Amino acid sequence: MEVHRTVPVKLDVTEEQADLLHETIDEFRWAANYVVDAAWDGEWAETRKSVLHELTYDELREQTRLHSNHVQSARDRAVDALESVVAKWSKGEYASLPTFTSPFVEYNQRNATFHDDHASLSTVEGRVTVEYVIPEVTRETPFSEYLQSNKWETTGATLHYRRGDFYLHVRTKADVDDPVPAENGTVLGVDLGVENIAVTSTGVFWSADELNHWRQEYVQRRKSLQECGSRWAHENVQAVGRKETGRFEQYLHGVANELVDEAAENGCTVIAFENLTDIRDRMPDARKFHEWAFRRLYDYISYRAEVRGIQVEQVNPKNTSRRCSSCGFTHTENRPSQDTFCCQSCGYENHADYNAAKNIGYRLLRNQTGGEGGAPVGVRLNTGMLNANGVKPLPDSARAGVHGEHHGT
Repeated sequence: MEVHRTVPVKLDVTEEQADLLHETIDEFRWAANYVVDAAWDGEWAETRKSVLHELTYDELREQTRLHSNHVQSARDRAVDALESVVAKWSKGEYASLPTFTSPFVEYNQRNATFHDDHASLSTVEGRVTVEYVIPEVTRETPFSEYLQSNKWETTGATLHYRRGDFYLHVRTKADVDDPVPAENGTVLGVDLGVENIAVTSTGVFWSADELNHWRQEYVQRRKSLQECGSRWAHENVQAVGRKETGRFEQYLHGVANELVDEAAENGCTVIAFENLTDIRDRMPDARKFHEWAFRRLYDYISYRAEVRGIQVEQVNPKNTSRRCSSCGFTHTENRPSQDTFCCQSCGYENHADYNAAKNIGYRLLRNQTGGEGGAPVGVRLNTGMLNANGVKPLPDSARAGVHGEHHGT
């Protein structure tokens, strides 16, 4: 099975290199827009690459200083955008012709060479060698996992310019073994939250204390800078934002690695999450920041799990926090506080997030039982399994604090 990953890398460029890259971007966008104009006949848009090649290639080679592969890439990007518009027209939907305005340019193996710490990029005036800004902490980052690994092959990249910096979004691919359905596959349930960013049905907790603390620090720092109102302060607000995002993403990458390891070590073939749609409406204490963190963590886990042959699914979140994972009794009073779960029917007590994680895993199990072949037949717990018949497990206890802090250095 072929798997693809894209890694954004900040570039360290000189003023002269920056000028050449800007000129290349401008001419690339002009070429893409030229193809769109050539494709439009006043009533319909041509989307066949062979036809558009005949119509535009020679003219673009004369009118621009672009490498021949850049001309072809500009045509291909224009065709992709045109096909999307034509598809909407075919359904009777409104869509305007695409216009390329954002600063970007495509690279492939013919007009760029990619190395571990730098890249050679074709421009309108020959090639430039640009250095990568390597993360201070290279362990457990996309940079080390994909760009510095022999398992992953670099296939191309897209150069972007935003907020005063150039970024190369490097595309990689690798061949991994196809996941083999296990006859006795198991589900790892995962609950996401404000106090604990993730809790598994095996009783592993990842605390959100550091994330929440960092967020408060950055909020106060941005507020102080914004009150200054100077140009220096404005530039520093942007710098603080980039540093903040990088720090959060580094932490979430670490959690994702550990969580997927937890699933693999327990022989799980599926990781189950609540459906993330409208998740802030279900969590009164959640902020936009938490929603962003949940989605990033879910994405990081999804692509790491795919490489390990583990599926990732989302389930209906209804009553996962109110249902007793031991006897199934559901009631609002089962959760008297944010952290505590106490079943009003059977008396089962445990951490509320851990109880919810088990319910999330059990919901996927219940949804899949009765299917044909390969359906997971158990939810992995701290001390055993909860099977499809809802057999009550042995008394268990959450391993609170086992992964309470992630050490990324």
